[in-house]
Amino acid sequence: MKLVLAPMEGLTDPIMRDVLTHVGSFDWCVTEFIRVTDSVLPDHVYHNYCPELLHDGKTAAGTPVHVQFLGNNPEMLAANAIRAVELGAPAIDMNFGCPAKTVNRHRGGSVLLDEPEVVHMLVKAVRDAVPSHIPVSAKMRLGYMDRNFTLENAHAIEDAGAAWVTVHARTKAEGYTPPAFWDQLQPIREALKINVIANGEIWTNADAKQCRVESGCEDLMIGRAAVTTPDITQCIRKNTDEPLISWDELLALQIRFLNGPYKKEINMVGRYKQWIGMMSKHYPEAKMLWDEVKRVKRLDEIIEKLNTTKR
Repeated sequence: MKLVLAPMEGLTDPIMRDVLTHVGSFDWCVTEFIRVTDSVLPDHVYHNYCPELLHDGKTAAGTPVHVQFLGNNPEMLAANAIRAVELGAPAIDMNFGCPAKTVNRHRGGSVLLDEPEVVHMLVKAVRDAVPSHIPVSAKMRLGYMDRNFTLENAHAIEDAGAAWVTVHARTKAEGYTPPAFWDQLQPIREALKINVIANGEIWTNADAKQCRVESGCEDLMIGRAAVTTPDITQCIRKNTDEPLISWDELLALQIRFLNGPYKKEINMVGRYKQWIGMMSKHYPEAKMLWDEVKRVKRLDEIIEKLNTTKR
């Protein structure tokens, strides 16, 4: 069973990837999408999105980080994929799942699921461009506003040479509102020869088991639950819904987050509050800590608070 950390814009950035792969048991991560338009991006952009490229394409814990692209220009997607591989990307992923209106308005992400022939063209352009030993994959939803082209898109990705496809079990129109329709992945898995990875609404080990039953997929991509419950991959692998790490261990993770190798002082207070707010839905201690730090504006004060709490 493969467990993958999902790309989530503004959430699973290099700082969060470092923390979650430090405690979690992920087979690989995927970067936030890198938008490609009409040029080859400068190296500093790649190093901003994926500083792990400077370290053999892996997090400090040794977890590979795949580079994800979003766009509709086949030539430029291919050229940027070549550059990412030259910089050390171990794999390339293509984004056909982003539901953001601003992205879709510019003909990127999930809106392309209404054009399976374009999906095929873009994946094939990247597959043909990069060396054969570099995997190329894609992430899609069940569709844009409906599911009329679900299988057509899945076949388009496979026929273009992708090594696997990850499917978020909702359409763009369904957004992130529960439920995810795991059973709708079964026909995709049965129709394709390549691997299908299931994604969407997997919050607990029980969810993971049920998703695998309904979808028929062996492998899972974990999104928001990895941030809310950092030990979820351990729970899934050990088949338990009981917490496997203590609150003190989680405090150490939070301190690592605030002092991490990719930390930038600006916005770190807000980023931390976002994370502790998400964890407060699962951990009572996080809710108590959130109440204490929600009005704090200085990073050093938050770090001191965590160090004091840990003692």
